[in-house]
Amino acid sequence: MRERPLAAPDSTAVRVALWRALHLEVDGAPPVFRDEVGLRLAAPEAGWRERPDMGPFTRPFRASIVARARFIEDWVEEQAAGGVAQVVFLGAGLDTFAQRRADLTSHMTVFEVDQPGPQAWKRQRLLDLGFGIPAWLRLVPVDFEAGDGEWERLVAAGFDPRRPAVVASTGVSMYLTRKAVAAMLGRVAALAPGSTLVMSFLVPLDMAAPEVRPGMVRAMEGARASGTPFLSFFEPPELVALARAAGFREARHVSSGLLAQRYFTGRTDGLRPPDPAEELLVATT
Repeated sequence: MRERPLAAPDSTAVRVALWRALHLEVDGAPPVFRDEVGLRLAAPEAGWRERPDMGPFTRPFRASIVARARFIEDWVEEQAAGGVAQVVFLGAGLDTFAQRRADLTSHMTVFEVDQPGPQAWKRQRLLDLGFGIPAWLRLVPVDFEAGDGEWERLVAAGFDPRRPAVVASTGVSMYLTRKAVAAMLGRVAALAPGSTLVMSFLVPLDMAAPEVRPGMVRAMEGARASGTPFLSFFEPPELVALARAAGFREARHVSSGLLAQRYFTGRTDGLRPPDPAEELLVATT
């Protein structure tokens, strides 16, 4: 019997990987974020740089993607220096932290949570490329549509809720209902003291920087057409208040403007994330 092909990764996950790769190829030096593994994982067809979603209008979104990735890895590095030894990527997609940051993973356990089909695809790609699945990397398949509990699956995979962790969730909250976002906040807030959630979120369209509103509309229309519509947008003070109500000791908004100041100051290529558009919440137990 012929084996069924593994489910391909989500188109959004592929796009993020390609934007990170494109940053190294077309943007000026120095790179904000360096990921040379994601392109190998995605293995796009020749001419991928000419795809419509790689066009010039997506440049601000590419800047936002590399900015959030850089911030999260800087945060993980800082927390690891303080003794945090667990990091969880919710909706991991084609994230490559585990393959690129041997300096950190040598004393951490990395948990990647994703849908079973795309994660099986990624597992096979990691094996095919020679990266393997080391003992400290735990791929945790969760079928959200079937009601699987990601936290129960995480614990079964070796996650210790009694020890602090960094939990990263990027490009996910807009696909969740507000009730689901509140539930996720509450679950992470219940983790061991010293745990941190770094979560990206979209501001309402009328709050977004005018130059990226057409691109956001196109993204929203594409998501709706593919059956995964954007469901939640938050004004930053609203989400900060929701995080505090969920039980976090501290919660703050990390703005696109702050990321631009931190990572894009002095650039001569004009690359800069839109302010505001996709923002970050950092909440600590």
